[in-house]
Amino acid sequence: MRAAQIALALAALCTTAVPARVGADALRDQAKQLFGTPPAEAVNPANPSSPAKIDLGRKLYYDARLSKNHDVACNSCHQLDQFGVDNEPTSPGHKGQRGGRNSPTSLNAAFHLAQFWDGRAADVEEQAKGPILNPVEMAMPDEASVVAVLLSIPGYPPLFAQAFPGDGPAVTYDNMAKAIASFERRLVTPAPFDQYLAGDDGALSKDQKKGLETFIATGCPTCHNGPLLGGSLYQRLGLVEPYPTDDRGRAEATGSKSDEYFFKVPSLRNIAKTGPWLHDGSVDSLDLMVRVMARFQLGKTLTDDEAQAINDFLQSLTGKVDENYVARPELPPSGPDTPPPDPN
Repeated sequence: MRAAQIALALAALCTTAVPARVGADALRDQAKQLFGTPPAEAVNPANPSSPAKIDLGRKLYYDARLSKNHDVACNSCHQLDQFGVDNEPTSPGHKGQRGGRNSPTSLNAAFHLAQFWDGRAADVEEQAKGPILNPVEMAMPDEASVVAVLLSIPGYPPLFAQAFPGDGPAVTYDNMAKAIASFERRLVTPAPFDQYLAGDDGALSKDQKKGLETFIATGCPTCHNGPLLGGSLYQRLGLVEPYPTDDRGRAEATGSKSDEYFFKVPSLRNIAKTGPWLHDGSVDSLDLMVRVMARFQLGKTLTDDEAQAINDFLQSLTGKVDENYVARPELPPSGPDTPPPDPN
């Protein structure tokens, strides 16, 4: 089924509004049709996980020596103790430079249809390769330089050999990305909403259930659907009313005029904790973000009660990541030949 057909089918389901004060089972059944709960891991058969690969990926995620000046790691912009973000409009990289787009959360990201706002990376394996070589972000000159750093740290070659048995050589740029991705594929955050879908009426407050009704009746799941409540399609920003932005969105990756101002629809999981919002981090209030989306995407002006109800529901999407899983690891020490930080 094509994306347009899916959107129409979801729109029809959303506009079949749940009657006011509907029974718990009817609301839950409709929510199950629209959403659902993600599994514990985003599996990639081309990159099967293993404890050794995940442990290596965790170290690499936190290791700033993968950056030119040894001061930027994956965790710098995607902080795992801050719901996978840094809560800044755009993130500082090499020499304090900032890109033009907000850093999205790494939590649950492996379930998305693609990575980055414009979808230029097919999966987290491909995504993990990008920032390290980006001159604005981690600024390493090339893949060979990254491999040289990894080989110079005595503790890493044995860890790569354990994670990629039979590979020769084991320390490669691709394997580095596969290890980071394996770690990220289990960054999943079950939330009270999932408990509610599983049958626990007490997992959501009365106000949050009202918010779920409002969220559905307003038409939000037309884009924010599936287990992540988003992340499954591209949509034009300013679908009903043109949105003021100079960012051409997906067109910058594809070169196609038909993709102008299309962005990957973000997941709403942990959305209450991952501001500021929008592709450029220009919206610093969740209440305002809800109203902006209703206006520009749906052509609706929300009442204060409607906006508050949706905000109440969004709080139920705040989940937890296993603290032991994301705990900062001890990194292998540098060797005598490890290149020093380069601030230039």
